[in-house]
Amino acid sequence: MSNVWQHPYVNIFKHFKVEEWKKATKEGDVTTIMDKTLKCTVYRIRGAIPASNYILLPKTSTQSLGLTGRYLYLLFKPTPEKHFVVHLDVATKDCQVIRISFSNLFKEFKSTATWLQFPFVCGAAKDSVYDHTSKTAKQDLVGPAPSGVRWTCLMMDLRYTLSIYLNRHYSHLKSIKFCSSLLVKNAFTSDLVCDPGLTFADAKQTGLTLQGFGPMPREMCFPVHSGENWHDLYDYIRFPSDGSKMPFDSIQKGQANPVTAHLPNVNLRRQQTRTVNISKPIKDRVSLIQQIVSPKMLPRHCPPLLTTSLPELCLTNGVSQGMLLTDTKREDELQNEEGAASEISSPGIEIISGGDHSVHVFAQKDNDITIHRHDSEAEETMATKITGPVSLSAKKVHELTKLLPDPILKLNRIIGFGGSTTKSALWTKTGVSVVYPCHAVITSMDVATGRQRFFFGHTDKVSALSFNGNSTLLASAQTGNHSMVRIWSYPKGACLTMFKTHAHSVCCLSFSYNGGVLCGVGKDNHGKNMVVLWNTSKVNKGGEVVMIAKAHTDVDIQTMKIAFFDDTRMISCGRGNIRLWRVRSGALRSCPVNLGEYHSQEFTDVAFEEGHCADREPEDRTVYACSKSGHILEIDYKTVIIRNVRRLLPSQPKHSQRREKQTFNTGSGIAINSISISSTFCATGSEDGFLRLWPLDFSSVFLEAEHEGPVNFVSIGSEGLSILAATSTGNLGYLDVSSRKYTTLMRSHVDTILAFSIDGIRRHIATVSLDNTIRVWDLDSMQQLYDFISEDIPSTVSFHPMQPVFACGFSSGMVRVFSIARSTILAEHKQHRGQITGLRFSPNGEYLYSAGSMGALALYSAAEQEYHVIRVLGNVVVRRQGWCPDVLTVSDDSRSLAFVGPTEYIVTVMDACSLDELLRIDVSILDLESTNLDSAVKVCYAPTSVGHLLVSTSSNKILWLDAKSGRLIREVSNVHKQQCSSLSVSDDGQFLITAGEKVVKVWDYNMKHDVNYQVFIGHSEQIQQVNFAPDQLGIVTVGDAVYIWDFLASPAELQHSKRVLSPAKPQSPLKQDENSETNWNQKRMSSGMPRQTVPVPISGPSCLDISAISRAGQEDLASLYEERVGSPQRCSTAGPLQDSFLRITLPPSSLRKSLPFKSSLECHNGLETEDLSEEEKKLTQNTLACPDAYKHFTPRFKTSSLAQQNIITPPTGEEYLKLKAVIGYNGNGRGNMFWNPDTGLFIYTCGCVVVVENLHTGLQKHWLGHYEEISTLAVTHDAQVVASASKNSDGSCSLICIWNIMDGSTRTTISFHKGEVQAMTYSRDDRYLLSAGDYRDLSIALWATSTYQLLATVSLSVPIHDLSFNPVSDSKFACTGSGFSFFCLIKQQGKDVELKMHKVPVPEEMGKVEQTALCYSCNSILYTSTNNGKICAWDLDTNRCFMTWDGDEGEIGVLLCRGNRLLTGSNSRRIRLWSVAAVHAMRGQSPETSHRNTSVLLEQEMSLDSTVVCAAFDDVLDMGIVGTTAGTLWYINWIENTSIRLISGHKNKVNDVAFSQDETYFATCADDGSVRVWSAATIELVVQFQVLNQSCLCISWRPAVHPQTHRDSKHIAAGYSDGTLRFFSIRTMEMEMKLHPHQDEITAIQFSVDGQVVLSGGKNGLMAVNSHQTGMTIRLITDHRGAAVTSIQCARKGYNEFGLEGSEVWLASSSDRRVSIWVADWQKGKCELLDWLSFPAPSTEKESDWLPPSLAVFSPSEPGVLLYVGYGMEKEITFYSLHEKQIIKSIALTHWSTCLSICPKGNLVSVGCQERLLKLINPTNGRFQDFICHSDSLHICRFSPSGKQLFTSAYNEILLWDAQGL
Repeated sequence: MSNVWQHPYVNIFKHFKVEEWKKATKEGDVTTIMDKTLKCTVYRIRGAIPASNYILLPKTSTQSLGLTGRYLYLLFKPTPEKHFVVHLDVATKDCQVIRISFSNLFKEFKSTATWLQFPFVCGAAKDSVYDHTSKTAKQDLVGPAPSGVRWTCLMMDLRYTLSIYLNRHYSHLKSIKFCSSLLVKNAFTSDLVCDPGLTFADAKQTGLTLQGFGPMPREMCFPVHSGENWHDLYDYIRFPSDGSKMPFDSIQKGQANPVTAHLPNVNLRRQQTRTVNISKPIKDRVSLIQQIVSPKMLPRHCPPLLTTSLPELCLTNGVSQGMLLTDTKREDELQNEEGAASEISSPGIEIISGGDHSVHVFAQKDNDITIHRHDSEAEETMATKITGPVSLSAKKVHELTKLLPDPILKLNRIIGFGGSTTKSALWTKTGVSVVYPCHAVITSMDVATGRQRFFFGHTDKVSALSFNGNSTLLASAQTGNHSMVRIWSYPKGACLTMFKTHAHSVCCLSFSYNGGVLCGVGKDNHGKNMVVLWNTSKVNKGGEVVMIAKAHTDVDIQTMKIAFFDDTRMISCGRGNIRLWRVRSGALRSCPVNLGEYHSQEFTDVAFEEGHCADREPEDRTVYACSKSGHILEIDYKTVIIRNVRRLLPSQPKHSQRREKQTFNTGSGIAINSISISSTFCATGSEDGFLRLWPLDFSSVFLEAEHEGPVNFVSIGSEGLSILAATSTGNLGYLDVSSRKYTTLMRSHVDTILAFSIDGIRRHIATVSLDNTIRVWDLDSMQQLYDFISEDIPSTVSFHPMQPVFACGFSSGMVRVFSIARSTILAEHKQHRGQITGLRFSPNGEYLYSAGSMGALALYSAAEQEYHVIRVLGNVVVRRQGWCPDVLTVSDDSRSLAFVGPTEYIVTVMDACSLDELLRIDVSILDLESTNLDSAVKVCYAPTSVGHLLVSTSSNKILWLDAKSGRLIREVSNVHKQQCSSLSVSDDGQFLITAGEKVVKVWDYNMKHDVNYQVFIGHSEQIQQVNFAPDQLGIVTVGDAVYIWDFLASPAELQHSKRVLSPAKPQSPLKQDENSETNWNQKRMSSGMPRQTVPVPISGPSCLDISAISRAGQEDLASLYEERVGSPQRCSTAGPLQDSFLRITLPPSSLRKSLPFKSSLECHNGLETEDLSEEEKKLTQNTLACPDAYKHFTPRFKTSSLAQQNIITPPTGEEYLKLKAVIGYNGNGRGNMFWNPDTGLFIYTCGCVVVVENLHTGLQKHWLGHYEEISTLAVTHDAQVVASASKNSDGSCSLICIWNIMDGSTRTTISFHKGEVQAMTYSRDDRYLLSAGDYRDLSIALWATSTYQLLATVSLSVPIHDLSFNPVSDSKFACTGSGFSFFCLIKQQGKDVELKMHKVPVPEEMGKVEQTALCYSCNSILYTSTNNGKICAWDLDTNRCFMTWDGDEGEIGVLLCRGNRLLTGSNSRRIRLWSVAAVHAMRGQSPETSHRNTSVLLEQEMSLDSTVVCAAFDDVLDMGIVGTTAGTLWYINWIENTSIRLISGHKNKVNDVAFSQDETYFATCADDGSVRVWSAATIELVVQFQVLNQSCLCISWRPAVHPQTHRDSKHIAAGYSDGTLRFFSIRTMEMEMKLHPHQDEITAIQFSVDGQVVLSGGKNGLMAVNSHQTGMTIRLITDHRGAAVTSIQCARKGYNEFGLEGSEVWLASSSDRRVSIWVADWQKGKCELLDWLSFPAPSTEKESDWLPPSLAVFSPSEPGVLLYVGYGMEKEITFYSLHEKQIIKSIALTHWSTCLSICPKGNLVSVGCQERLLKLINPTNGRFQDFICHSDSLHICRFSPSGKQLFTSAYNEILLWDAQGL
């Protein structure tokens, strides 16, 4: 057999097809991965046992590779900290098989007649600690691979190895076996010595190819970037090696330099060496090698030290002979050569020529260490002497530094859908998420939260997706000629396997139900359709995917699906055919359906009938097929016969311009693109944009939703209530059948996105695309807010830095300025002939710049609404076609403008205000070494503090230029493989981001690391633009879609206030008046005018029936139908910005221009309050009195009520505030806490908020849905659903909210009870929910938890306090009330449910008592408790009380029983643990006997801080959580007899809240006389200062005199009701001082700015100036006498500002609507009145009428301006200027204000209202947002010193908010 085919080399993996199971064996954990270093696919072999995890070539031992190449090259990388083994079976010429093995497991060389074992010494990264130590260490180097191990190319001389070690002749390589743990790229054999650093040109020029040397084959090379050295990146090992490390005969990296390092000096002839006589040690060494015996090491202390190896001695400076000999040595060269001896001396080694021509080598007797290196240029041995011994530290000598953190970017979300197809989207089995493609990324979106997760791996656009039946396996295919299919584990998000499809352009995938078979449809190389089936049953266990069958066909296939009832059956449809497929005997066969007259139609989709009937075979079912002509065919799958044909026709106009519902008749049909079948109805998506729902008989449509474009995909969820729909215009959404609500999940451009701009204030992003649209998105929720359609292509866009305005440039040369608030075009200019290539606003918002492709540059005035043109210059900008969003840039200080032009070689800098030229920079001459002219591509200004101008060039460089002089500071080459398409610098000047082709790079701006950048992929097309988000917490890239990345290297100060970038719940579609002709016309415009709202799919009629659809005022099928939905408690708005503005009034004397916003106070919600009937009024008047039991819930008395109108709640994702924490627990509730010790679920209520808290981290989640105080909770036994109850806000029936615990969403709300809900409980199987009303209702309601429909109710004669289901029987429950116990039975007959009640009175000897609580035991015993401390035991078999005992001195309101233990909690503040083991034995005895034989034991007792209202314990009552009326939740541990305070709050009204200046702590004070200090980070109580019998009314933190230390900020001043002023120290936790400056209560206090004095105001109007240092009252101010002082504030000012000396200004307001302003210099004892304000108000009818307080604060952003609210002529905020001495403006309010606070940044004002509203207002434009989270009137709102957090309080409810609108 000829071996010519093996020259010059054989690629083993490719030739023997290692990927095929027939050619190779892959056992154990063997997978293919993408290696980041080599940038290619490699094999990873893992596993603890090498013999069980390997790759073997060939497949069996009986086969042979037959490779005769002398040298074997292995490309591999050992796994760090692991061992590996490689076995080579080599055949000799005498047919003997020798196994050669090498491993880092072997400690020494071993040999037998058939086996050679070589130790392998792993190398490490250059200059690492391991690398340095290994250079001098001679032993102990064999072992696990070091952490810095590199990719290795090992060359083994198989002929030399067999000849030297076994004296045999090499024939061929038989097999290779790679065992774990390592990465393998490839292996090849050759007769050439291949050097990886040698190029083809150098090898040919030097003639090395003639001498057996050559470069590494291209397909075997490791990647090396330009300018880098191969040997610095990888290891090249030749064996036999000349390395000196122990053990001998190991495979290790040699000392000789590679061939390529010495190409100029290469001498192809072996130089004649001098032959010397070998001394005895050397002879012994040769003898030992020949005998295959390992040498023994001599002790280090033995002098002289004789070496056991000695290289040939040769006096030459040429090529290292040791290297050449190792590579080319033959067996005949091993004989001794004659020559003269030579002497070589070096420090520490002495070489002496003996008299017998022998050579002796001696070592010196000192401790010096000699390190030998080879110089790359001189090629001579260097000896460096180091004074020894040397101890190496654990720290690396030189550790490579890189950009951190790694990774620095994390993809957060993608705005986009489709790419290759919009016909592929999937529901998960649970219906929680939707999976869809977005170009090359697969996205899974949670439909409730909008959160996305991504599946990366495809290199081209994804063309098909498919789930198996339970959504555990996901299959995906990509388009293109190299189509690849990947199978993913969906829960883990990991790719299990990938394989080629043997086809291209895969258009369809279908998984079988069990996931064992996958079907794919694509094209073969001849353009025919090819159907392939794969066996995927073993993919979850690491097995391979095996092709079952394939078929080539000429018939058209649009879609193909595997039958869910049979993996071997499929159905397909296409143009002119519907075919049934089946796999038999490994062949794929098909059978066509006889279509008859429909044979020419184009069928688009097929679907199987759902469900299973026991009396029918699985294949006895109907198949539905739809076509482009509107036909729907019903086909009998078993008989392959068409049963019925229907056709979808357009509606016909009828009377009153009504459109009839769609029917199936003759005529021109509507094309149906997709069909989906459930067990009850059918969904179709058609070309006219409608998603329609039909009954299975297709009698008429009963629900439909209209879309903007054709609906080409529909899918019904597994639960049958949600229909997913996708359109050809890139929209994805779903229709909820039960609620008839359509939710848009994702919108997208349908063509390349050219540019974007971000509005940092409103967090909006505008994008322009080749699809002729401009779209505005919400950056957080990903929802599209507006879209603008244009006839010409928009090319670039720029947002105004402050206003809701953006400018857009078009391909026609037009520049248009759009107002988002008005949805109009503000200005339109055409100053350019070509397309707009650059558009920028100046950072200060005064100017707008535009550049055109024909060279013109225009300057506009952005300060004017008309955007007048200031100046136009011609031929100054480079003439360049294409889309260039970064052709010009403006500096941060708005002083300089830079752009490319007038030629591509010049960058011009101009004055940004006048366009006067300042500087020209020729970038073509900056590179003196290059012969090509370099041209500028993009420009970007760095922050002004840096002073740099960055230019990217056509040669892939980035130039750092001095922004003033143009001097070149720095340049970076090879930034990207192609030209940099965009670049941007962070605001802090620390990071640079660039985009090139499909990758994003993040750079260290100062280039101070060894590795200065990180690379990120994800886009499938070229990235058009990249930029930092305004908050610097993310970056945005656009191209094929909008990619939003989290930037993980944000500054620490930004991290503290980092906005959560995870998207909020998808917003409801925006609505507008369906009768508005103006709005309709705006939707149809194509001249660039905006559409005010995004057209959304609409739901059908309000009732789910089969009746006709009435749509008045619509004439054709294409018209839009929208339904107005009114919120019962909120104003519906027509847009996100249109109505949420307050009226701003400016006085005529003001020179300021009026803002273009109108009042939104005319908005009404249309809520009508129903009058009570006479019977209800009579019942209300004769209401029963409240029972004498604290167990019975009584809501706290409130004088406030929730506002029913004029409420504007912000859209999801646009909130100024986000609720961060709730402080406290509502001790007034009953049973309003739940704790599951197994899952850790911890839920409690505070006011109207349900709090879910993680006890380990302290993080809270908040469920908002109630508006009144929550009375009680109930949780299902599977801990999946929570029910919470409260009174309804409108005073009607009570409200019960049902929550899903997993995501916190509201499942539904139910209502029945007319009063409060006293108690609720779930049955053991969670089928029923019981609710009991309070004493005003006297009813019990039973609900079915499947639908939460009311099943039955029963009215009682006495109030109910508690109820519980029998744990043994789900149809029995008990409840307790006034003097009675009720034993109840649920009796169900068909759909009728009846409650049967057995009323049993308590024993007569107990008297008149209230039975307050109950609990079941496991022994058919019911325990109840009474309001006089008694505990009763009831026999459930006889329903009688057989035992009672005294459980407490007070009322027992809590009972829990676990086994033989009973826990009680009472209003005596005690919890007790009882042993009730003997109670079961007393069931049959009489009450008298049971009393005498009682053996109930009190085991333990514990006292708490107040009455016990709830408890939750584990299964043995060892530990639990107990709640008290003091607002405290205690952790109880009976084993350790300890109680720990978990949650603590105020029981009484909170009067003030204050933050420390460094925001480390905050303090609260209340009517109970306590001052509590909390940790701001953990929301935990740090210290509490208690003053008995007094109320603390106000507090103030002392400001830090030394801001660096904040030492002085550890003091608090507190004012009390007795007129005293107390100072507390947080550091010592003691009261330091007490003053008594007032005779009446202190209502307001404030530290001065310097913290030296404290200003206090009393109820009588007296104000005192108190010294904190001396404890004396310095001055009394009586100007406000007679009216309570309501607020005091201090602020800094200029010393001579306002004409008065002093560095501080302060104000005081009083309840008589007067405000005094003072200027003070406390060090000089000065305090002078600056101004006095009195605000008018109408007279009140009664003195007792409630009036809002008068409050005033200074504006932090406008010096000399104060804000005032109070009772007056109008509800408004008044802005008063101390400079102008007049009111400068006012903002109208919807309600009277009860509290006021302004953000220290001045951009937000918070106002609290009596109607429980918190209103956040932008004082600049009047925009506001309303928040409803309190159950009572707000009386405190307070911003933190940084403005990042806000406190609000209503009575004892304290909420902490994160301010996000800053």
